[in-house]
Amino acid sequence: MERRRLAVVSNRLPIVLKKEKRGRWQIESGSGGLVTALGPVLKHRDGLWIGWIGTNAEETPAGPLLGDLLSLGTRETGYSLKPVNLTREEVRKYYFGFSNEILWPLFHDLFSHCVFDPTYWTFYEQVNRKFAGAVVQNTDQSDYVWVQDYHLILVSRELKRLGARRDAGFFLHIPFPPLDIFLKLPWRFEILEALLEYDLIGFQTVRDLRNFIGCVRALLSCKVTGSKYLNRILLHDREVLVGAFPISIDYDEFESLARTSGVADTAWIIHANLPRRQLILGVDRLDYTKGIPERLLAFGHALARYPDMRRKVNLVQVVVPSRGGVEEYGKLKQEIERLVGEINGRYTDVGWTPIHYIYRSLPRPELVAYYKTCEIALITPLKDGMNLIAKEYCASNIEEKGVLILSEFAGAASQLHQNALLVNPYDRQRTADAIHTAFLMTHDERQARMRRLRRSIRKNDIVNWVNSFLQAGIAQDLRDFPRAEFFVPSPNGDPEPVDHLPG
Repeated sequence: MERRRLAVVSNRLPIVLKKEKRGRWQIESGSGGLVTALGPVLKHRDGLWIGWIGTNAEETPAGPLLGDLLSLGTRETGYSLKPVNLTREEVRKYYFGFSNEILWPLFHDLFSHCVFDPTYWTFYEQVNRKFAGAVVQNTDQSDYVWVQDYHLILVSRELKRLGARRDAGFFLHIPFPPLDIFLKLPWRFEILEALLEYDLIGFQTVRDLRNFIGCVRALLSCKVTGSKYLNRILLHDREVLVGAFPISIDYDEFESLARTSGVADTAWIIHANLPRRQLILGVDRLDYTKGIPERLLAFGHALARYPDMRRKVNLVQVVVPSRGGVEEYGKLKQEIERLVGEINGRYTDVGWTPIHYIYRSLPRPELVAYYKTCEIALITPLKDGMNLIAKEYCASNIEEKGVLILSEFAGAASQLHQNALLVNPYDRQRTADAIHTAFLMTHDERQARMRRLRRSIRKNDIVNWVNSFLQAGIAQDLRDFPRAEFFVPSPNGDPEPVDHLPG
């Protein structure tokens, strides 16, 4: 069989370059669902990741220094890293502009946040062309190119304009809107036609798939055939596969980490400092789609409505900084902190502060310790493609004592709805009722629900997600992308192959 590489193309590399105060450059591991999901898939399989380095081209170190940093990143991640450099203006108009002031809010049904600046589209095309050029330089026709998310919808179109032939798939991590919302996009035809340049398009849920097909039928008059989960769109010269492929996590990694002594010790410390209370956990990136203010208001309503919860629960709300310098996100942070202060000011009693607010990114072992020890997870986005936090919480809940409260508008709800408590995050009263229901839930019911949640996530883990996509796209699975061999010296001086990176 022909040897192939899996080449992932995304807006960001899975590492971040940062410059210390002394002027020394260092790398840090990237965060977010995509890194969590795809890292284990590419690791030690001769995988390749193409993405933006995370700094402006005007500030990025050049020459041997950049090469050394990327080599270090490759050693730490276990797969090759190929950077795409973006100028300050490209970052502002492609990333913050078209991607996050147009596509992000529109696809999350938050039209009021959209800024339809026509110059954004020019830079969106320009940067997608730059990414396509990086694909041409770093892959060949035997590789499978897997493009990720809304930042890079045009890459396959640009590859063809460059005359490059690649098997290419695209996966959208955020929701796809229904026709009446998508119609508001001035570049609606260009976006649809560019998506149809891929061989396979993947969505998180059947709802997103149906929304896309509805737009294609209405605007392009294409014929569509197929089943509920996988469809064929027939064009004049070829066909495009479109399907629903819910993303998942590396279940075994989270479960194993939750069983380590370090995590157990941290979990004990957390509960020892908050004794005789049920802990409610919220973990979110700072973003207006995550519904954090709505969640805080619902928690405050629960304390007002159900006095029996007072002094017996704590909400631990973790907010991970995001898109620093964007005015709208700064205002959101202020609103969150105002609500935290207001609720704590109203209900705090001697020895009890209802909300513990953490504004920073947590190291994974510490995060897993919270997953393991918190009796309730309150995950209530206004709209989410999937929400991997929900799955991580369940995988780490090895004592099976947790209750998952989940928004109806998270993609994860389609898989986990039978055993989670589903809520409408806009319905403050019923969300408060769900918190109280979770608070009173018996141990036996908690255990039965969590056991079924964990079983479902274990069965449909990250490898299953990758394999389902690759099987649909090129009739291959992860095993067809061989593990890479690295060589280390043996005691007699001869090189010996190993199937993983040293160190």
